[in-house]
Amino acid sequence: MSTVMNQRVKVGKTLTINKPIEELYRFWRNFDNLPRFIKHLKQVRVHDEKRSHWISKGFLNGSVEWDVVITEDRENELIAWTSVEGAAIETSGRVHFKPAPGDRGTEVKAIREFTPPGGAIGAALAKPVIDIAKLFGEDPELQIKEDLRGFRMLMEAGEIATTEGQPRG
Repeated sequence: MSTVMNQRVKVGKTLTINKPIEELYRFWRNFDNLPRFIKHLKQVRVHDEKRSHWISKGFLNGSVEWDVVITEDRENELIAWTSVEGAAIETSGRVHFKPAPGDRGTEVKAIREFTPPGGAIGAALAKPVIDIAKLFGEDPELQIKEDLRGFRMLMEAGEIATTEGQPRG
């Protein structure tokens, strides 16, 4: 799911993970864990129960930093957050946890939204920028899918399998 409306880009993905809701919720709720499976995050520093500071990889090996506040937290059900007013990146996200059908674990649905920088011009360019980003492997839909898959691997196997550093064959 990807949409560009009202100057916001929204992406989301749902994945079933073979672990109990409580375990998945608790791991995600500790925002210090997010860089372990969200590839573009370098670090998250938790200030208190509601506020944290996020550092993301930027262009040309740079960084982008912003503060986030948790806007909704329903134990074992939902975590929602948004960047604070005036942040370098206007973004929000939420993750929903619910029992998977047939007692097969937990359905985890992650949604991210952001406003492209640059106001109306940035919004007008959002769709072409996303299309160009896709060419360079920065597709927001693919990112959220890969992040959820990384979360699943980390929770089910204890590590994220990669092919980095392996020869091509």
